[in-house]
Amino acid sequence: QVQLVESGGGLVQPGGSLRLSCVASRSLFNFYSVGWYRQAPGNQRELVARITTGSTTSYADSVKGRFTISTDNAKNTVSLQMNSLKPEDTAVYYCGVDFTPTTPRRFGQGTQVTVSS
Repeated sequence: QVQLVESGGGLVQPGGSLRLSCVASRSLFNFYSVGWYRQAPGNQRELVARITTGSTTSYADSVKGRFTISTDNAKNTVSLQMNSLKPEDTAVYYCGVDFTPTTPRRFGQGTQVTVSS
């Protein structure tokens, strides 16, 4: 089991920045992957950015060059720096972890990000 607590969401104007953080109740070394996912109204949850064992990172095409995922293993924290935000980035953002490549992904409660003028 793991508890994931996200923070850092809010309202920001287009072109602005936000930094999301997720604190896990267990060491990040327990996980095959850690990442961020988002779900906009009417849409399915989708991958935003993920780090897998061996520090391989992957990003959704829509956020490449604007978002950066990072980890702080000493603080059990996964962060997402989001720059040049667009209205289409508006969604609930979830921290997600996989214990193995085949076990069900675990999510936090989510944090709302709204990009609007």
